[in-house]
Amino acid sequence: MKVTAVRKYDAEDHLSLSFEATYDPTADLKSELAPLLEALEAGAGPWMPDFVEGSRPYPYSRSAVLTALEENRRRRSASVSFSQTLGHLADMSVGLWLPPSGKRIHVYISVQPISLFGDASLCEGFMDMVRAWAAHYPVTLATANSVAEEQLVEAANQTRDAVASERLDDEGIHEVAWLNIFGPKQVASVGRERVLSTPAYRVEEFPSGAVLVVLRPTAADFASDEARVVQARALVHLRPDLDFDAVLRALRARSAALAPVEPRFHPDLAPLLSRLIPELRLSERQRKIAELNAWTPLEPSEWLPAALPADVEDPERALGHFDDLAESLVAALHVHIPSLFDATPESLTDLDLHFLKERFPERYLRDFIDEHTVPALGAYLGNVLVRRLDGTWVPRRNLEESQVRVGKRVWLPFLRARRYMQSSQSLLDCSLTQFFLEATRHRS
Repeated sequence: MKVTAVRKYDAEDHLSLSFEATYDPTADLKSELAPLLEALEAGAGPWMPDFVEGSRPYPYSRSAVLTALEENRRRRSASVSFSQTLGHLADMSVGLWLPPSGKRIHVYISVQPISLFGDASLCEGFMDMVRAWAAHYPVTLATANSVAEEQLVEAANQTRDAVASERLDDEGIHEVAWLNIFGPKQVASVGRERVLSTPAYRVEEFPSGAVLVVLRPTAADFASDEARVVQARALVHLRPDLDFDAVLRALRARSAALAPVEPRFHPDLAPLLSRLIPELRLSERQRKIAELNAWTPLEPSEWLPAALPADVEDPERALGHFDDLAESLVAALHVHIPSLFDATPESLTDLDLHFLKERFPERYLRDFIDEHTVPALGAYLGNVLVRRLDGTWVPRRNLEESQVRVGKRVWLPFLRARRYMQSSQSLLDCSLTQFFLEATRHRS
């Protein structure tokens, strides 16, 4: 069982804690959890959760935690989630593995923004909380770090070759976070004296044989150059096989990847791109902002200076078919995009965002896209031009030649839809939003 609190909102970086230990399953659960809850109440301060989740939300209390655990009890495990509904965005979960399957306890905490932990006194309270837990529950592993940093580490690990991946599975120490508790097996693999002599802000041994290592007094400045030097020294001390300069270069590269980039998006697509960035992983956002700052959409080419004549036998029937196609798009996606009912420019931007988030051209079969999505999308796009720009359909037997006359130009929405659905990049290069705005500029 993996217990992870649901992150309600990823606007900013988080400080996350993962704490894995064992507990006494034969003890009374109320008394066994008391040290955990006491330390939480003493150390959380402004991010203290105020609700716990069982079969329904309960205002936080120790008795409510026990009630929620019982309501969420399964044959082999029990869990409870905590949240803060006012103030800072904090989520927490506690999972227990029940006998005979195990006696493990896992605590996960996520608090944003991480800038909250630029306060040294708040960080001391956080450390004291974790220390109190480690003093009572024999720890196997615990880390507290930036979520964006963790994502960069995860991405780096995924690019390692098979041999390196195998090495990551042993009991050694491969990374150091802002706060670490190395379990007895890790300590033994590195050497107790070496771990205890780690150059760090705080190093403390527990009766279980685990060792706490905290790099610096505060967590929020983890990406500063001073913090990176401390982190590199600690890691190289624990891993003398590593080269300090190489480690420091890699850590500075992480900091560069997370350095804030001011958005300077193309004005036509700024509303779309500003909504797209928060959908990305925290570690990817700044790189993507820089990439999109440098990107300029091409002017739409799906238009003609004069209309091709309608060549269908029954124009009204053709227009009815277009309406049916557009309605099929609304029927398929209105749960995800309620604005589709309105057929507005905003609904086109909502469509752009949906398809980008879904990476739609890559995830769905090409035959399905070409036979169903493209015709429905082209008809819907054309209907928006008709309704919002006083356009007029000019139907053709060849669907891609069907036009909407707006002002002195005629526009080809079905052709645009086909080009739009070629790839995830083409969703940006040939966005529905840009197409509509360009038609608007040529309305008169």
